[in-house]
Amino acid sequence: MNTDIISGKWTQLKGKAQAKWGDLTDDDFKVAEGNAQYLQGKLQERYGWDRDRAQTEVRAFEKSLRDDT
Repeated sequence: MNTDIISGKWTQLKGKAQAKWGDLTDDDFKVAEGNAQYLQGKLQERYGWDRDRAQTEVRAFEKSLRDDT
């Protein structure tokens, strides 16, 4: 998985991620610091998604960020 967008611009993108996944806490985002795998794990935990669903969600988020630039 290409995580360059998430890890490279995490500070700027954190607000968008918080708006998309409101069940994640500020602490979750602080610990994630752009780590897509950690983010996927937290999505699984908070939303009850399986690994594939969480991965799909993070990839879709990354794609939306690329499309915005």
